[in-house]
Amino acid sequence: MSAQRIDAHQHFWRLARGDYGWLEPGMGPLYRDFEPADLAPLLARAGIARSIAVQAAPSAAETDHLLALAARTSSIAGVVGWIDFESPRALEELAQRRRHPRFVGVRPMIQDILDERWMLKPALAPVFEALEKHGLAFDALVRPAQLDALCELVQRHPRLRVVVDHGAKPSIAQGSGWDGRARWQERMRALARSGASVKISGLLSEARPGAGLAELAPYVDTLLECFGPARVLWGSDWPVLLGVADYERWWELSLELLRALSHAELERVLGGNAVDFYRLEAA
Repeated sequence: MSAQRIDAHQHFWRLARGDYGWLEPGMGPLYRDFEPADLAPLLARAGIARSIAVQAAPSAAETDHLLALAARTSSIAGVVGWIDFESPRALEELAQRRRHPRFVGVRPMIQDILDERWMLKPALAPVFEALEKHGLAFDALVRPAQLDALCELVQRHPRLRVVVDHGAKPSIAQGSGWDGRARWQERMRALARSGASVKISGLLSEARPGAGLAELAPYVDTLLECFGPARVLWGSDWPVLLGVADYERWWELSLELLRALSHAELERVLGGNAVDFYRLEAA
């Protein structure tokens, strides 16, 4: 097992916590608890040493829960948490969280915010400035319609360390008929020029049921072309992934999608880039 291999995007949740408003009984395999013990054998089979646990609820309590899991689970290399950017106590909350050695960044759930330019509100600027100052990561959970605002945000905050989650969720299910594909490509190129990184994760969830190499390759190839192998991070998006495929299928498909890379480039995408981007402690 390579100590550098990192699943750069996965989640844990407990239904009884009550702060996952998007989770509903009709969501089948997702509607149950997911703990580190559930992920451990999946990581082991793929030869992955550690993971980044990413928030899945807009609550400070869930971030505390993830940090508590990280404190007693060596395979959790870092936690991307949540703070209320609009709270008068946002800077205080950020300062409190960053004292934890496994706290590596924040992720507001921008994809669910109707205002496509929310992140550009002047009142939020001090939080982004604090992220810049302290070198904390900003996971951008956005959809294609929010990419223009994200491009403007990185222009305003050139030292902000940004990674775009799930390739910004392009509409892969619509295939070559998706009118916004060229615009998505253009915006991703602009973000790459800004120095941002991107995650190859969550793409199967944006594709038609049963999609495989043919459907996903054009999008992965675009991301590799734009960002280069030094700024692409691999992640599973487990257990959200289970709505469309199991961990092993996504891992094997990912290796096919990345087969043109050299060994050194592949190892960077599969972990080295996550170590660098999130400034992870040694295992």
